[in-house]
Amino acid sequence: MKKFLFLTLCLLSVAALFAEDKKERLANTVILDEAGVKNLGIETIEAEETTFEETVFALGRIEVLPGKKAIVSSRVPGRAYSVLALPDQTVDEGEELMWVESRQPGDPPPTIMLAAPMAGLIAKVDIAVGQPITPDQSLIEIVDLSTVEASARVPEHLAAKLKKGQKAHIRVPGFPDKVFEAELAHLGAYADGESGTIEAAFHVQNKELLLRPEMRAEFNIVVGSRENVMAIPRAAVQGDVAGRFVYIKDYDLKHAFVKVPLVLGTENHEFVEVKQGLIAGDEVVTRGAYSLAFAGKGSVSLKEALDAAHGHPHNEDGTEMSKEKASGQTGGSGDHHEHSPWNLLTVFFAASTGLLLFFLIITAFVIRRSPAA
Repeated sequence: MKKFLFLTLCLLSVAALFAEDKKERLANTVILDEAGVKNLGIETIEAEETTFEETVFALGRIEVLPGKKAIVSSRVPGRAYSVLALPDQTVDEGEELMWVESRQPGDPPPTIMLAAPMAGLIAKVDIAVGQPITPDQSLIEIVDLSTVEASARVPEHLAAKLKKGQKAHIRVPGFPDKVFEAELAHLGAYADGESGTIEAAFHVQNKELLLRPEMRAEFNIVVGSRENVMAIPRAAVQGDVAGRFVYIKDYDLKHAFVKVPLVLGTENHEFVEVKQGLIAGDEVVTRGAYSLAFAGKGSVSLKEALDAAHGHPHNEDGTEMSKEKASGQTGGSGDHHEHSPWNLLTVFFAASTGLLLFFLIITAFVIRRSPAA
């Protein structure tokens, strides 16, 4: 008899929890029409376990790689006779850049050709035709930007986490959608006492010459990683520190999104760890999540959405409408298409109720047949 009572209580508890969970889920559901989804620009991503990177954030600049800069000057004094070099022009080593007319006597005076000492990009031209020239004067500057140095200024207290060979994700404001990958080449020999930072230099391939010296850069240096971590984009997470949540696509209703509370862990520049609240396969709203938080109940009622999804009438609160009430709403006419009010939830409650009734009858019968204590 005790087993019967225990099983009865278990079934009652499961039924109550199931009903309460569905009620809470529907209360936190935003239902839109197709136009609403398009207007909000809703985009989703499937939640899954992945490799989660622990990163250190730092700011810095793009610089010319040491040894990849050359200055063109004249060994003899004179004046600029011809200037062929132009800023932002690509030149090869030995290519003709300008001619210098010497101060030595002659008719005409002798001229000297100045050639490019290295292949690269002309960064500066500080000379004009006819301008006097001295040997200590910098005339043309050439830089090789096929590989540049990205110099990050990392806070001193994070220096212990840095090691040569660590990967970094580097972004520059001029190309916000592009990420440059590089490995840590060297650490600065000295720390900057004023800013409390240490240099971390990365050699970045720059074949398209997008990165230019003195550009600002943002660094996310990977200092560790963990496997099989449930993580989602940071842009999907809404709320404040006291209550973080996301919206996921409802598995039953069309154009419906459910607000789900989360327990979060660590985060990096792009993703945040989810410790509780999601399961693999949930379709999490990434773009448009902020707008959903202010959409109220949406543009479609819960009743309309459930009616369309299940093919039979529901009450305004989402509960099943009785067959008699549904018939009354249609005026009792016989020309409407009648749908079965039975779905999985209804079947579950009907079966559990019947099973509970059976156990109660058996329990009462056993009690009546038991001898008095």
